[in-house]
Amino acid sequence: MNETAAKTKTLIIGVGNPILSDDAAGIRVGQYLKQRFPDLEVIETSEYGIGMLDYVTGYDRLVIIDSIKTGGQVGEVYKLELADLNPASYYPTSHGVDIATAFKLGQKLGYKIPSQICIYAIEVADNTNFNESCTTAIEASIPSIAEQIIKEENLNGLTD
Repeated sequence: MNETAAKTKTLIIGVGNPILSDDAAGIRVGQYLKQRFPDLEVIETSEYGIGMLDYVTGYDRLVIIDSIKTGGQVGEVYKLELADLNPASYYPTSHGVDIATAFKLGQKLGYKIPSQICIYAIEVADNTNFNESCTTAIEASIPSIAEQIIKEENLNGLTD
């Protein structure tokens, strides 16, 4: 295990709705990572925003995997940093708060938010129809997306 990886406490969160077809892409990639690399700390959740604060507290690095639908190529992965998401400048309610705003608020409330946060957004075809399976294109891309995340995040040292 490389020394930096050993000192960095990393959490991977697969996010989505498991009954809305491709909206579950983040969850499915998280499940694949957990099965293939059991030494990684991986959770799957439908929580987002404020609901994630309890999960992430105490970690140094956070990798979030979620779906996105922009009209791009299905299965394409966009790597974003938290700074790419423009947090709201006000906090009208805790319901429906975006992740950037939630983490900013969490810091103000004393939560120990990871210093390294990246988000992998998977372009999907169908995130509105009820189905417990992802579309064929997303299912087929899960292994390559997982391997891309392992490589880009240099998580190999955490999987030995």
